[in-house]
Amino acid sequence: MKFKKLTSGFAYLILILYLSLIISAFYYFDAGNFIEILLSERTIFSIKLSVFTASISTLVAIIIAVPAAYALSRYKFFASGFIDIILELPLIISPAALGAMLLIFFSNPAGIWFREHIAQIVYTFWGIVIAQFFTILGIATRMIKSTLDEMPRRYEQVARTLGASHLKSFFYVTLPLSKQGLFSTFVLTWAKAFGEFGATFTLAGTMAMKTETIPISVFMKLSGADIKGSVVMIMILISTGISVLFLSRIIKT
Repeated sequence: MKFKKLTSGFAYLILILYLSLIISAFYYFDAGNFIEILLSERTIFSIKLSVFTASISTLVAIIIAVPAAYALSRYKFFASGFIDIILELPLIISPAALGAMLLIFFSNPAGIWFREHIAQIVYTFWGIVIAQFFTILGIATRMIKSTLDEMPRRYEQVARTLGASHLKSFFYVTLPLSKQGLFSTFVLTWAKAFGEFGATFTLAGTMAMKTETIPISVFMKLSGADIKGSVVMIMILISTGISVLFLSRIIKT
């Protein structure tokens, strides 16, 4: 019982540390100012941009991550171990450094060809999407792989002994059994993309009404010494993230 209280105390410590940051923001909170900024054209644009880009980047990341995670979970192939290590890249380098790597790529001959023949990336809408995509791809793959690692393989084996192909067993057995993990991965990576700043700042810049996502808006308002405005954007960011995570918990239960 004493050990339970001791360990619970550390859990409460974590809660207090994070809540203290959130509560401290209310020192500069102004209800009238909040509504005015929330309903402004610039804020609504930032919210729409953040939701839209996060949804696109997360959807593309999940489409790539699912088959890649399945291969890494079920098979051993050339460089699979190295690929498994590379998945940690977004976690071991800062988002700003990742954004700098993307900026360097689109400044070399291959990146210039891509910009000239496919799409302009740097300081554009698509720059935001790509920055978010590279930030969450490794995380999404790692989370899905963990889900598949915990799933018993005998169900797939039984399906194949009954005549199902690898593709059919994947779509009709593996995916339905891992739907909870897939849903959690989508929600968490979407929330991560929604709040992404470093890589977006480096690759897409800070242009108002063009590449100004919610996190970029926080930075821009702080740069202009608009503390109350930045608090409003922080509140939007926190409330959106917590609401999405809370909703995912409800749906899962």
